[in-house]
Parts: sequence; structure tokens; C-alpha cells
Amino acid sequence: MRRRQADIATDPDAFEAFYRRHVDAITSFLARRVADPNTVADLVAEVFVAVLDSAHTYRPGRGSEIAWLYGVARNTLSAERRRAFKETRLADRISGRRPLDSDDLAELEERIDAESLARRAFEAMAGLPDGDRAMLELVVMDQLSVSEAATALGIRQGAARARLHRARRTLRDVPEMAPFVLEGMR
Repeated sequence: MRRRQADIATDPDAFEAFYRRHVDAITSFLARRVADPNTVADLVAEVFVAVLDSAHTYRPGRGSEIAWLYGVARNTLSAERRRAFKETRLADRISGRRPLDSDDLAELEERIDAESLARRAFEAMAGLPDGDRAMLELVVMDQLSVSEAATALGIRQGAARARLHRARRTLRDVPEMAPFVLEGMR
């Protein structure tokens, strides 16, 4: 007498027998639809994991085990195709970049080198309170006037001057900051 389908979710021996009975058919089913062997192997595993989760849904009166199992495999394959489609669509959106030619690459490398002092300055400013750091960045790095920086930050000019003074005073002894901090302090 054959074990009931629901037993495969709770009885390891029943699941092993079920797996051995159907693994070749499911592998062939998926191999007819998917060309990549790694994907087929992953999908076969996913189908049998799904079987453990949904064994209670099998009704012998509605069809054979293999028919039910093919339904599980179709659902698993559909989910994989939806996931792959979303991944491809996202990759296409992200990879809308053109490859850099050697001139573009050389130009970017020069810019990166030229901005190394500024990067070190940003690192040194990381410990400042947000408002003080933003003010110093806008005035010293981005070359805005104190008035323009105050407008950009939505604060009054007096508050902007205080923030700038406080930031410069804090960073006065940091070597990376000397060219930036001393500027405008004379």
C-alpha cells in the first residue's frame, strides 16, 4: 500500500522515496525549459523544498502525483523567471553606462588625483557637527559666499558666520585642513 502524500512532509523515508520516484522526471521537465545546468539543479532543489511546504495541498482524486508535482515545478519555474526578469530589468537600468575609453579614464584619474587633498579634507571634517561641516563645505570647498551658504542651509548670516568660525577653529590644527581653514581667516 502506498503512503499518503501528506506523509512526505513529516516522514523522511517517505520523502526520500517520493524524491527518488520523481527526481528524474522533474529534472527532465526543467531541462526542457532551462538551458543552464546550474539553474536546472537549483530549480530541482527548489521544487522539492516547495513540495515539503505544500504536500498538504495534494489531493489524489484530482490527479496523479506527477501531475501535481509538475504544477509545483511550473510555479517554481514561473517564480524564477519573474525574479530573473526583474533582475535583468534592474541590471539594464543600472548598466546604462557606456564603457570608458582610455582618454576618459585618464581624465578621470587626473581629476581624482587633483581632488585627493579635498577628499582628505572631507575625511577630516567628518567629526564636525553636521551644520558646521555643511557650512565649511559650502564656503571653502564649493566656493559659495557666506551669504549664499546661509541661504542654501536656510539659516541667518550671523548663524552661518558662527558655524564657519567654529568649524575653522576646530580644524585649525589638522594638517590636511590648513589650506582650507586658513583661507578667509586672515
